[in-house]
Amino acid sequence: MIMSVEQRRGRVDCGRQGVIDDVSAERFRGLRIFDISNPALPVQVGLVQTCRGSHTHSVVSGPDKDGSIIVYVSGTSVVRDEKELQGCVGEVAGDPRTALFRIDVVEIPVSNPSRARIIDSPAVFADPATGNLAGLYRGDDHEDPEHSTARTDQCHDITVFPARKLAAGACSGNGIIFDISNPRKPKRIDAVFDPGFAYWHSATFNNDGTKVLFTDEWGGGSRARCRVQDPRNWGADAVYDIVDGKLRFRSHYKLPAAQTEQENCVAHNGSIIPVPGRDIFVQAWYQGGISIIDFTDSTKPVEIAYFDRGPIDKEHNVLGGYWSAYWYNGRIYGTEIARGLDVLALTPSAQLTQNEIAAAALANYGGRFNPQQQFPVTWPDHPVIALAYLDQLERAKALPPEQIAMLRQALTQAATEIGHKRSDAQLASRIGGLASGVPTSSSDPATATRASALRQALGRIAERLR
Repeated sequence: MIMSVEQRRGRVDCGRQGVIDDVSAERFRGLRIFDISNPALPVQVGLVQTCRGSHTHSVVSGPDKDGSIIVYVSGTSVVRDEKELQGCVGEVAGDPRTALFRIDVVEIPVSNPSRARIIDSPAVFADPATGNLAGLYRGDDHEDPEHSTARTDQCHDITVFPARKLAAGACSGNGIIFDISNPRKPKRIDAVFDPGFAYWHSATFNNDGTKVLFTDEWGGGSRARCRVQDPRNWGADAVYDIVDGKLRFRSHYKLPAAQTEQENCVAHNGSIIPVPGRDIFVQAWYQGGISIIDFTDSTKPVEIAYFDRGPIDKEHNVLGGYWSAYWYNGRIYGTEIARGLDVLALTPSAQLTQNEIAAAALANYGGRFNPQQQFPVTWPDHPVIALAYLDQLERAKALPPEQIAMLRQALTQAATEIGHKRSDAQLASRIGGLASGVPTSSSDPATATRASALRQALGRIAERLR
């Protein structure tokens, strides 16, 4: 188990008494590594001290062929004194050794985690033409006195998508993508800026790694920023397509329901809900509640479901609400700061059918789930997957009602046969014939993709029945 530590009171020995001195060999900031073979008795087996601590970390790869795990460390705090940790240089004009404008790449040997170490600290924010370490957004105030954008000298979150050899960084003043073909040597390949964003906080890829949804944690999450008078691009999401290795802006999304003065509300952590044929994101908005967003059309993200308890206090702004909302195995787990943990289930609606919900619950993540280490999602050859695609085509009015009825009847029968582990050559032949009748050409790319996926799913189901 790997744990980030950033606060200055952390100790090497995990003691609770803190650290008093400004410079101390007892202070720990960085990555702790635990052996949790016995979950009831975790043992600290490794430490990696870093100059800025670790606010978040992302497991990138491994264990690889040499038995090592590679981790990216994002430190967002002040640089510690070089008297405390050798090599730590703060903001010294012209000094290329500064610990700012970097991420740390850590190698953890699984067989001997006590030898974990930093293997590189690439200056990923440097200007590639000049080498200037402040090459990205340098921070300044905007015309509105309440609004400013943070300088880019750190990443808050880095989300990796190893199958696509890409990582997306939410990096204070910029959104960034990295080439991680060599996990040990990440390279920045594009960076974008949004004048409405105050602090680029997190990044999430869609299921196939062709889009990134960035969040802006305006005001650190403590301010009421979802009021009716607030700009729609403050504390919002930004959706980008990845085109030839570049980020292309498509739209903003912000919680559509206005919140009160007493509710801290801003975009925060979430994850993908793996509905086949759609890009759906569940997201925490502090006291704004939980919003579920369909961003299949990158230019028109829309809310399709929500959960909101209302303000904690109707007269005072009390810090609370959902810090995160993550989908896992058919449920949404929301961490509510003031009220505890909520476990929620989706309910069918005109925007999300029972078949789509059931299909998401069957998604395969490769045996693990981590919102900052994404993997391509796959679905089994099950009739409910085909029914989910069929529901989407029906919603788009892409198939005639008679064809939909025949497909639905055949798939319902197939589900029964497969559930009883029975073969049915006649039904298999019928489904194969129905598959060939599904048109895959459409002026709408999403419809064409779903129709093609439905045909393929029908073919695989027919094979199971033979």
